[in-house]
Parts: sequence; C-alpha cells; structure tokens
Amino acid sequence: MADRILSGMRPTGKLHLGHYHGVIKNWVEMQHAHDCLFMVADWHALTTAYDDVSVIEASIWDMVIDWLAAGVDPDKATVFIQSRVPEHAELHLALSMITPLSWLERVPTYKDQIEKLSTKDLGTYGFLGYPLLQAADILVYRASQVPVGEDQVPHIELTREVARRFNHLYGREPNFEELAKAAIKKMGKSGKELEKLRTRYLQDGDAEALLAAREVLIGSQNIGAADRERLLGYLENKGKIILPEPEAKLTEASKMPGLDGQKMSKSYGNTITLREAPESVTKKVRAMPTDPARVRRTDAGDPAKCPVWQLHQVYTDETTREWVQAGCKSASIGCLECKQPVIDGVLREQQPMFERAQQYLDNPNLVREIVADGCSRARAHAAETMREVRDAMGLGY
Repeated sequence: MADRILSGMRPTGKLHLGHYHGVIKNWVEMQHAHDCLFMVADWHALTTAYDDVSVIEASIWDMVIDWLAAGVDPDKATVFIQSRVPEHAELHLALSMITPLSWLERVPTYKDQIEKLSTKDLGTYGFLGYPLLQAADILVYRASQVPVGEDQVPHIELTREVARRFNHLYGREPNFEELAKAAIKKMGKSGKELEKLRTRYLQDGDAEALLAAREVLIGSQNIGAADRERLLGYLENKGKIILPEPEAKLTEASKMPGLDGQKMSKSYGNTITLREAPESVTKKVRAMPTDPARVRRTDAGDPAKCPVWQLHQVYTDETTREWVQAGCKSASIGCLECKQPVIDGVLREQQPMFERAQQYLDNPNLVREIVADGCSRARAHAAETMREVRDAMGLGY
C-alpha cells in the first residue's frame, strides 16, 4: 500500500556515465517524490561471479560513494546492502517452496544469459533462482513500483505471479470476513463509503470504483497495517493481501553512447567513469574516432557519421551543435575543436560529483554509517513483512 520504490545495482566495478544517465539520475529525481530504497545487490553479484568474489567488497563502497556523489540523498532515500538484511534470504527460501520450477525456466533472460555467458558455469540454482531472489527483494518491502527497462518486465510479472500465488495459498484467514467487517466499522463514515464503492466494483465491474475505494483505504487513519492489507483483499473479494503485487515503472533505456559510438558498457571498453580524472577524460575524448572521411584537416565531414556527435546530443546546447554541423561540413573546424565542448560538458557534469564524493573519501566511516543506518531502516520494513509471512505459513509460533 505504501508509495514505495525499490531499485538496486550489482557491485561489479566502477560506475560509468551510462549508469548515471540510465539509472542514478532517475533515482535522484524519484527520491523527492517517493519512499525510495536503493539496494547494493551483492547476493545478485554472486550469481555470475561466485568463483571470483575479489571485486565485490571493494566495489560495494566505491559504488555507494558514486551514488552519493551523483546526488542520492541518504536523508531522503534508504541506502542499504542486500546481504545485511537476512530477511531477503528468508523470504526467498519461503517463496521457493511454492514457486513452480517451470516459472523460473521460462524467464526469457535465463536462456539469454546462459548463451551470452557460455564461458561460465551457470548450471546452479543461484543463477536459475535469481529472478525469485529479485522477487523476494521487492516483496519483502512491499514495494509498489520497481523501475525497470523493457527487458526486466518479465521479472516483475514473475514477482506478481509469485505474490498472487502466496496470497491465494495463505491469505485466507478462518475469520477473514468478520475481521474485514470489523475493520470497516473502525473507519467510521469512510468505511460506509468503502462498502458502497466495493459493491459497485463487485456488482458492476466498475474499475474506477475500485481505484476510489483504494484511495479511501489509503487515506483512513483509524486502522493499522494488518487491517489495511486485509481490506485491500476484501475489496476484490479475495483474502488478505500479505504480499502486494508491484507495478513495473518503465524507464527509458540509457541513450548514453560510449567512446566508440556503441552503448557505453564495460564489456565494450568504451566508458568514462563517474569520477574519472579530468586529464583521463580529456585524453579519452580526444582519442575518439571521427568521421572516416576527415583524413585531413581540410576534408569536410558529416557529424551523423561521427561518434563524437552522439556525445554532443548529451553534453552541448543547440547553439554549439549548430556550430559543429556547419563547421564539420565545411571543414572550418577541426576534430579536436569539435571535441572540446564535449570535454567541457563532461567535466562540468562531473565537477559536483567530485565535490560531493570528497567528504566520503576523507571520512570512509561516514559512508559506513550511512549504510548501517540504511540497513537498519530496511530491516525494520523487512522484519514487519516477515512476521506476517511466518504467521501465514504457520511458522509464527
């Protein structure tokens, strides 16, 4: 029921500008409008790197500093490490008891990754079951939205199916109807409104009535979390909703090009890291390939055939881009002249990141305190969910 967003990243090395434009920039915006939890997914890193864990620990702290440097605010968002919240593993185990094996085998990314990572031995349950661990990550916080790209939508669908199956198996309390009606009485006038809207939905199939009923339920101050979850199921003539089904919050695929014109990716070796030294950024951009037609300074070129032009779309304004178009096609500017505004734009974007990061580099304990506090807050949410899960599964003795 909470307007809560969960997102995370695997600690597999230094973050680059593709990560910033594709993920972190969205996080910085969302943290002002939602209850956001940002997770270092270290258990997920083990699914493909279980045989070489040397990079994981160092990457965890580098990655958190990059998040903070990029504008993630620990006063507004919860930053935590997945493995420090054992409820993730507990819920994953509980869900594995009810999830058909065929559901995991049909996840599209499973076969795709097996083919792409054919040099690795991925015949493990950890790899097969990572979408279920991802489901546990989401459901243990009862997140309402999960930011994902198109390729990850099947994972959210699996999460919804697992939640639905869990609620179907364990959400029917023996005295469910009585408890639901008692909760409605506690709501007073808004309870009567809830009943009317529920009737409209069940009798007439009025979807707007269901949405309005949920709004009434969210706004009620007279009931606790357990009653709220119970009534969420009662509205649709179901049992108690212990694990709410999340929605996929679609995000645009990163349009951040790499130094060679392909998508920026470590596997392509075409990245600029978030906190890369200015002299290194300058050297890399100056060495970028350009339009092959410009063999000599006096040869005219076409920006559309040049990888540098793609970076202009991200880092320069319209006036500069018009200057590049005219200058390149007429050979009135050289390639190094064309690259300089891009260099300036990248360095300008990175400057506040260096400034924010410095306090954490000077005082590493500050980062650990932020993460410890985040883990404590995350665990409080997760523990509340697991109490209900254990009770529902007959394990709450």
